[in-house]
Amino acid sequence: CATSALNPTEGCLRYPCWHMRRLNLPPHRMSSLRVVAGLNVLTEPGRYSQRRYVVEVRAHEKFHHPSYSNDIALLRISSPLEYTDFVQPVCTVEDEMEEFNLNLNQCFVSGWGSTSFKGKPMDTLQEAEVELIERNTCNRIDWYNGYIKNGMICAGSETGVVDTCQGDSGGPLQCFSEDQEKFYIVGVTSFGDACGLPKRPGVYTRASKYSAWLKTTQSRSLSAVCQLDNSFILVLSSVVSRLI
Repeated sequence: CATSALNPTEGCLRYPCWHMRRLNLPPHRMSSLRVVAGLNVLTEPGRYSQRRYVVEVRAHEKFHHPSYSNDIALLRISSPLEYTDFVQPVCTVEDEMEEFNLNLNQCFVSGWGSTSFKGKPMDTLQEAEVELIERNTCNRIDWYNGYIKNGMICAGSETGVVDTCQGDSGGPLQCFSEDQEKFYIVGVTSFGDACGLPKRPGVYTRASKYSAWLKTTQSRSLSAVCQLDNSFILVLSSVVSRLI
């Protein structure tokens, strides 16, 4: 699974990335989980990469597996990441109104997932441009037929082809704001129907819907999101596999 840095010591991820693999780990084994930041090639981390151990994970208490609602979790790492040209936090929005007012366009997804359904994961980080798709469109009977909930957002294209796939879970959907001249995280890769199918775009946890939850959850942990000395937040989503 992938993740996005919100600040130096905490992170946000998809719930199943954590739950399906590691939820039963006792506290003394939590440190066996690691986060690696600042790399493009998985098998060649390079001198610019940074490794940290995970010390705490907080999953959304209302995550619902059949529907993938509330597909988000936070993790905290052992020591702050150092911001460099290769490691930077994502920009977040306060709510849907701010998201709307930012005039977002040019949206991109990224990850090391496979480039075809049930294919092999990639060793080199991939990137693709996608279009945001209205929820009403995504819920049409010949699309997802009402499956897309309020805290989700679709991105891709009507014809398919460009999409996230297995192994991209937890990665960011980022869009550029011409007004602010920077990228903002809009979604967290959650699920989809296979990969790249027409009228079956990727579905993402909508970041603006969970800004309040992120703040509340951060305040309960040992570090607060605004304390850059020791708080690093990663955004990951929870589902390990795509829907078939």
